Amino acid sequence: MLLHVIARGKIARSPEAELVARYEKRIAWPLKLTELPETGGRVAEALTPCRTVLLDEKGKDLSSEHLAEILEKWRDGGIRECCFFIGAADGHSQAERDGADLLIAFGKATWPHLLVRAMLLEQLFRATAILAGHPYHRAG
Repeated sequence: MLLHVIARGKIARSPEAELVARYEKRIAWPLKLTELPETGGRVAEALTPCRTVLLDEKGKDLSSEHLAEILEKWRDGGIRECCFFIGAADGHSQAERDGADLLIAFGKATWPHLLVRAMLLEQLFRATAILAGHPYHRAG
């Protein structure tokens, strides 16, 4: 299953970009990163069947293990692509929320978008490592 991270704004050269690159190299699953301008822009048509995940302040606060279980279920159920959307500063519209398969949040705190990108990549690496039995994740 392709993990596709779609983010508003340019990450450019920054400490967050270094973190994103570090985890991008470590994820063994197919991965695609797409940057969109703050407004507008288009994403190529997703592979079908597809799941849509929004990083959103109203989302569920999932454990790494639960995220891994969801990805495993989708992958094993024949889902070809999972798109993770990181919105612009004003977040996602209600219509976007209503159309998503899953809303997730990284706790109740508000995080800078560039840091969320790095945190998401780390969590995707962690989830795929859990599923592969890799010792990176130390539960309990």
